[in-house]
Amino acid sequence: MLTAFARAFRTPDLRKKLLFTLGIIVVYRVGTHIPIPNVNYQAVQQCVKEAGANQGLFGLVNMFSGGALLQITVFALGIMPYITASIILQLLTVVIPRLEALKKEGQAGTAKITQYTRYLTVALAILQGTGLVATARSGALFNGCSVATSIVSDQAIFATITMVICMTAGTALVMWLGELITDRGIGNGMSILMFISIAATFPSALWAIKKQGSLAGGWIEFGTVIAVGLVMVALVVFVEQAQRRIPVQYAKRMIGRRSYGGTSTYIPLKVNQAGVIPVIFASSLLYIPALIAQFAGGNSGWKTWIEQNLTNGDHPIYITSYFLLIVFFAFFYVAISFNPEEVADNMKKYGGFIPGIRAGRPTAEYLSYVLNRITWPGSLYLGLIALVPTMALVGFGASQNFPFGGTSILIIVGVGLETVKQIESQLQQRNYEGFLR
Repeated sequence: MLTAFARAFRTPDLRKKLLFTLGIIVVYRVGTHIPIPNVNYQAVQQCVKEAGANQGLFGLVNMFSGGALLQITVFALGIMPYITASIILQLLTVVIPRLEALKKEGQAGTAKITQYTRYLTVALAILQGTGLVATARSGALFNGCSVATSIVSDQAIFATITMVICMTAGTALVMWLGELITDRGIGNGMSILMFISIAATFPSALWAIKKQGSLAGGWIEFGTVIAVGLVMVALVVFVEQAQRRIPVQYAKRMIGRRSYGGTSTYIPLKVNQAGVIPVIFASSLLYIPALIAQFAGGNSGWKTWIEQNLTNGDHPIYITSYFLLIVFFAFFYVAISFNPEEVADNMKKYGGFIPGIRAGRPTAEYLSYVLNRITWPGSLYLGLIALVPTMALVGFGASQNFPFGGTSILIIVGVGLETVKQIESQLQQRNYEGFLR
């Protein structure tokens, strides 16, 4: 990987793209430290210090924003509204015929869906920004903080609207920065910003474990966490690269005087076809009852049960629910993102077939069978990756959303692999000498 970056910096046009990407990253990180109006910055810092590793319900979103959410800065919402909007549009494409038709129109349809995603991102940013401001005003953003109710200095309606507008504008700017990286930089811009947001929490989280450790001044715990993290990264890289290659043979066709086809290729079915989306879905769904209980008044029985069983990451009911939801969403997302019948029809249209399998419906049934078989180990792998590091690191005093936890490690490795592949492909394109000298 380091060799690929070194070679890229020696290539003039790739060097410009890398420096442009680094410049956008610097702008993004600066924006995560600029507070919005009507926020008492000293009170926020005191509450963040008192909260420590216990970031409550907002820990996951705070991780995706690079720590900007709990600081209530301009980029407090980060990239999460865009991620949520993209997932919603992707799910609606299967349900709404109009969106499905746009998806099949090619580049023009994709541009239209991207425009819808932007509109939905702004709407979600307004909704989430309003919820964050209301939570900060009520003092529920930091439970147990002595100055939590004084975070918002001016609670007038105009001041609240100003705060929501600032955070919504910040989200729109983050979305624009990500698209600039995609167009003029290296890699997928939104993924790069998400990667940077998670990686930004590494130093403080690691140092917190060292300070809380008791063996050799905390260095033994620190080294153990580093070793566990490296092992988990190696495991994730191994599984993320694993795929089931289904061979496809294309028959020869005569068009005029030319012969086409007769080639052999394969359909790559990844073991983890769903990526990190099932983990995000499961985390978000488990946050809903806890969030409702937090804002509900009184001490009813259902509220007490939720607070006891669905808010602590090490509770058996929480662990079981989290694991089962990840497995369910893995199968659900694979079912809507990969259509065996559509793949079989396309193969039949262009004269392709799987050796030993008849074209048409038998091919679709075979693809569905293979996909279900490899989704089982993929979903179990996601559940274990999401739970095992978290449970182990909580024992060292780390937060549930520590960077070496399940969600973050999957995102970091996935984005890193894709970015390196793009750099290597562009290097190969620029330095390709051909078969003949």
